[in-house]
Amino acid sequence: MNSKKRILIWFIMLIGGIVVAVYSDLKFFRNIFLSWQFHAASFVLGILLMRLVFRVARNTGRTLAKYGRKGNVEKLNTNVLVTRGPYAYMRHPMHLALLFMPLGWGLIFGSPTFILIIWPVEVIFMLLMIKWVEEPEARAKFGPDYDRYAGKLPWFCFKPECLKALLKNVPKN
Repeated sequence: MNSKKRILIWFIMLIGGIVVAVYSDLKFFRNIFLSWQFHAASFVLGILLMRLVFRVARNTGRTLAKYGRKGNVEKLNTNVLVTRGPYAYMRHPMHLALLFMPLGWGLIFGSPTFILIIWPVEVIFMLLMIKWVEEPEARAKFGPDYDRYAGKLPWFCFKPECLKALLKNVPKN
């Protein structure tokens, strides 16, 4: 599955989730959804979470751009297995950040339905995409090297040194 299709799926999930959530919030969580106090607190938390998500996505993206391409490779693609930076601690650091992006949007929009129902469903969908799409593609692309790499590292790591590697600024090429 190419990068453009993945981005389209993300966009559909986010926009579709927000539309369904707002409808549900107005029907079932009207008092909370219309509370300015809830929205103010939720908005601030959402902005803080999105700053972290974008920082991790930027750092992991720069790591992939710096070490993941040899020769003429289309942007957003790699042809070299990256095992440096946050990829030295976990196999899918960018996906870890992206798992929290829908929660950030749900908080920014102040949607109880999105936060409590849609975000967990989207996380499950994304984890299944990693298992059924990302992992098989990486195995096909990198072969035994990826199998060895996968045997050493988990999908995600929450240890302090892993999180520090995620947040460490990676300079632009």
